Order: sequence, then C-alpha cells, then structure tokens
Amino acid sequence: MHERMLDKQNEPSFEDMLAFCGESAALWQALDQWISDTFQTDRLVRFPYGNDYGWGAKYSRKKKHICDVFAERGAFAALFQMSAKAINTIYDQLGTHARQVWEEKSPCASGGWIEFRVTDAQQLEDLKKIIGAKVCTR
Repeated sequence: MHERMLDKQNEPSFEDMLAFCGESAALWQALDQWISDTFQTDRLVRFPYGNDYGWGAKYSRKKKHICDVFAERGAFAALFQMSAKAINTIYDQLGTHARQVWEEKSPCASGGWIEFRVTDAQQLEDLKKIIGAKVCTR
C-alpha cells in the first residue's frame, strides 16, 4: 500500500487531500467533477475501514455507496465492490492496467472488491468506465 493520510485525529478538508496527492490532484478533481455531474453524488470526508486505509472521500448516490477514494502521495485510489455482471459489460474496452486490477480483485459474492490506483489520464478514463458500469448495472 502507498503512503496515505493516516492521522485519524486530524480530519483533512477535501482540498487538503487533493494537495496530498500532488500532481495527481487534477485527476482526482476531474473524477470528482465527473462523478458529481454524472450521478448527482454526495461526497463525505471520512476515515473508514480501519487504520491502514486513511482519510478518503465517500461517494454515494441516493444513499447507495459508489466508492471511496483515498488520498495517496502522488496518486489516489478508489475502493469499491463490483459485480462480474457489471464489469463484463465493459471489460473489452478497458486497458491492460484496469484488466489487471480486476483480475487481482478480492473475491466477494459474484464479483469482488477493487482497489484502483490512479496515476495517469488513461487510468482515470478506465476508472470512469468501471464506475459507470457499476452504477448503471444495479
């Protein structure tokens, strides 16, 4: 796991988390804008899943969890559950990195938990495809 914001006692603002991401902040801002515009989401800064995950932003739509995005040094990582049914609708459109992330998922029910680290624009575009399939295949 990469360096994250792990000080549970000091809640960062969303802007603090973006700054922590360094050059990847613009990518997270693009995701934040896209997910908000596309799905009319709510964003909540929180410290979920225990001490190893750190501070992140929960994105939800009508109280349905879409994903958590965690600030990392030089990147950000989205964590979410994905069904095989949903990923199969877009799998052939994904790049090598995204396919590898899916193949290395933590199995759960008919799919699994994905932790998708984003460091470049192509990865961001694949993440948007995956999230779109997740939300639209419920």
